[in-house]
Amino acid sequence: TKRDSKGNIERYKARLVAKEFTQMEGIDYNETYSPVSAKESMRIVLALVAHFDLELHQMDVKTAFLNGDLDEEVYMDQPQGFSESGKDHLVCKLNKAIYGLKQASRQWYIKFSEVITTFGFTENIIDRCVYLKTCGSKFIILTLYVDDILLASNDLQLLTETKHFLASHFEMKDMGEASFVLGIEIRRDRSKCVLSLSQSVYINKVLKRYGMKNCSPISAPIAKGDKLSLNDCPKDEFEKAQMINIPYASAVGSL
Repeated sequence: TKRDSKGNIERYKARLVAKEFTQMEGIDYNETYSPVSAKESMRIVLALVAHFDLELHQMDVKTAFLNGDLDEEVYMDQPQGFSESGKDHLVCKLNKAIYGLKQASRQWYIKFSEVITTFGFTENIIDRCVYLKTCGSKFIILTLYVDDILLASNDLQLLTETKHFLASHFEMKDMGEASFVLGIEIRRDRSKCVLSLSQSVYINKVLKRYGMKNCSPISAPIAKGDKLSLNDCPKDEFEKAQMINIPYASAVGSL
């Protein structure tokens, strides 16, 4: 499901995926690593947006992984309901990457990087998913997070040209001014050069998941950097049995 900034369902999605666990290294795939923009990069870009009062827009690449070109020959069985009578013995040869392939994410990144650099963007040497284009005093920063794109620019025309370029190469959804990115709600008061971030939807979701929806606020019981010792662990079978019903690891991982 695709949800909006309020947690409401926007639409339902379904897709054909490959069984990556059947792929053999050196035959069906080679390299699989694909860079992902760091959260710190996004925070830096948003800080620049607030400080210089930049335009901030977002776009979404529809079915991004389907744009990647394959370097290997990859075959797959026909999906259920797809085969024709008398052709059940045939298999499908993939001309493009699809979701589920081990190399799908990498091939999408390579494809996007090849395309965007032809438009005058240069890749950041520290974060390879951040791109910059300058035209005299005008500039635009593009941040790619898998299939989500943030565009920050001091020139609306350059921003529009970049959008048109992207739409001419990929199937894009123009979402206008950025308001909800990677589960984070963005609020701006441009008259005061203030930009604030909120994850209230995610926080409420986590509280509900662990039965804490109606809990009272309290300061954190431990400080950042504290390490648990054996004294903090269950000491006997009774305490171990109690901890089975407490989703400690998943709760901490949700923070």
